[in-house]
Amino acid sequence: MELKTARLTLLLDPAKKQAFEQLCAQQDVTPSQVVRRLIREYLESHGVEWEPSGARKPAADRKGR
Repeated sequence: MELKTARLTLLLDPAKKQAFEQLCAQQDVTPSQVVRRLIREYLESHGVEWEPSGARKPAADRKGR
């Protein structure tokens, strides 16, 4: 689970934004949830590995700290 956040600003057509927000509302998800999922899937589809910021490592990896 990600603990830290960063802002991503993007520009898009107002009509497309409205349609996106309406669809998200119909599906009971926030636009942010959808965008985070799309980014996660895009990274995975391109084989990019990443570790969530602020994520706790398993206890075995923290030994020796």
